[in-house]
Amino acid sequence: MDTAALQGSATGEGRRACLQRLAVALCAGGGPWLGARAQGVRAESLAVLYPEIGEPFRAIFAKILEGIDDRLQARVLRVAVPAEADMAGLAADMQRREPKLVIALGRAGLRLASVLDRRIEVVAGGVISPSEAEARDATVHSLAPDPLLLMQRLKGLLPGVKRVSVAYSARHSAWLMRFAQDAARQLGLELQAQEVGDLKAALRHYQEFFAQASPQHALWLPQDPLSVDESTVLPLVLQESWNHGVPLFSSNLGHVRRGALFALYPNNLELGRSLGGSALARLAGNAGPRSALPLRDVHAALNTRTASHLGLDLSPRLQQAFELLLPER
Repeated sequence: MDTAALQGSATGEGRRACLQRLAVALCAGGGPWLGARAQGVRAESLAVLYPEIGEPFRAIFAKILEGIDDRLQARVLRVAVPAEADMAGLAADMQRREPKLVIALGRAGLRLASVLDRRIEVVAGGVISPSEAEARDATVHSLAPDPLLLMQRLKGLLPGVKRVSVAYSARHSAWLMRFAQDAARQLGLELQAQEVGDLKAALRHYQEFFAQASPQHALWLPQDPLSVDESTVLPLVLQESWNHGVPLFSSNLGHVRRGALFALYPNNLELGRSLGGSALARLAGNAGPRSALPLRDVHAALNTRTASHLGLDLSPRLQQAFELLLPER
């Protein structure tokens, strides 16, 4: 869920309308200040920037905001950023409030954060593929599931798998492949990560993969719009993985609905709590270097039809390990 693709049509609102949306919101819990205050952090030193966006994505960001509030347990400024906001005007208003740190959600939140004073710390979330500049200037909690969690789930389901193949583009996924290589080493898997520069190269990779694939091989589909084209690549790999009995797992919940074996997807409430904790750690001087981090706050979905096709025993214990079973009964 990258909000650059979610925000839809332009709102056409000007600076005055944008500034009117700058409002202070109370935390949803309303309880004692057990987060920011307990760590000696003033609530007014924090602000949350989030996209003004329609359903169903508004509910997703609302759940992330709920998690942030729950972790901070303090009154913090919330700024809704319209799709065509006057960033200079919003930034000027923000800087008059003198926050020490902002939590930026989605592409809209990151765009506003990027024009703020460099002395303001940034913790970001709600984006899939952070750029090098974004990862250099902020602690970015990506929506791309941690490859270690994906491969651990794969090994738990199919311990006989020895090799994982993935096609990726450098622009969208090179940063994630570094985590993938480490994960494969930890789990004793061979990772065949093939960089592709265009759709033609991606298709060639998949054709070569299936020409020599066996049940000891698995195919991973990252959230990469170049290497995992929804209209061309996805139908091909779904059909071929079924025909060859090859496990196909994904970082995209929608792929499980269409036949991938399993996927991990965001636990938005816990992601919000992690963002709040990261913000408190950075303000307290306890955070590590700025970087992009894969998603560890996840739910898991399993396609039971595909699992049965691959010979998995769909025991109650196995099914209980997944928050979502598809096709839904």
